[in-house]
Amino acid sequence: MSLADEYQVSGGVSADDLVEQYAPLVKKVALHLLARLPHGTELDDLIQVGLIALLEAARNYNASKGASFETYARIRLRGAMLDEVRAADWAPRSVYKKQRDLVTATREVENRTGQEATPAEVAELLEVDLDEYHDILADASSAKFFSLNQMMDDTEYDPAAPPSQQNNPSQELQKSEFFASVADAIQELPEREGLVMSLYYVEELNLKEIGAVLGVSESRVSQIHSQAVVRLRARLGEEWGAADNVE
Repeated sequence: MSLADEYQVSGGVSADDLVEQYAPLVKKVALHLLARLPHGTELDDLIQVGLIALLEAARNYNASKGASFETYARIRLRGAMLDEVRAADWAPRSVYKKQRDLVTATREVENRTGQEATPAEVAELLEVDLDEYHDILADASSAKFFSLNQMMDDTEYDPAAPPSQQNNPSQELQKSEFFASVADAIQELPEREGLVMSLYYVEELNLKEIGAVLGVSESRVSQIHSQAVVRLRARLGEEWGAADNVE
C-alpha cells in the first residue's frame, strides 16, 4: 500500500501515525486481559503481540467502514493476544472436570435451597475442604473454560470483515439473546459479585483498579470474579453451553 493509499484508508492519518497515537492502547488491553489469562502469561509477550496487531490494524483500517480506529484496533488487539494464549491449551482435562463439577454443584445447591450457594455448601457437596475449593476456583480464574471475557471477544462484531466472514442474522440473534440473558443474570448476582462484573466488563477496569474501588486485594477480586462466573454458568446452564458452540 502506498503512502497515499494509507492516508486515504485511515481517513487522513498515516498508518505510522496511528501506531504512534494508539500505542498506549496495547498496554491497556494487555493489562485488562492479563489477570484473566493462565498463570505465567507474560505482559511483555502480550504487548509484543499487540504491537504487531496494532501495526496490521493500522495498515488494514478503512475509515469508510464506519467504525472508529480505536474500536477496530481494540478488537484486533484482543483477538491477537487471545490467539497467542490459545495456541497452548494449558489446562489438563482434570482441571476442566473439576470446574464442571463446581458448576454442577453450585446449580444443585441453589436449586435445592432456593438461595445463593455459599463456598462452604458447594465444598461440602463436592466432598472437599474450603482450601481445595478455593484452589479449584483459582484454576477457574485462568482456564478458558470459564472465560466470559474470551466469549465476549470471540463474538465481537468486526466492522472490517467481509460479509462472508460476518455472522448471519440467525447467529447474531442467538448471541444477542444470550448476552441479554447474561445481563439479566448479572443483575441477580450477590451485590459484590455483580459490582465486580460490572466494573470489569462494562467499565473495563482491571483487577487492581477494582480492588482499589472495593478496598480488597487483587487476588480477592479475582476470586469474586471467578465465583460470579461459576454462578452465572450454573444458572444459565444449557443456554451458556449453546453460546459456547456459536461460531
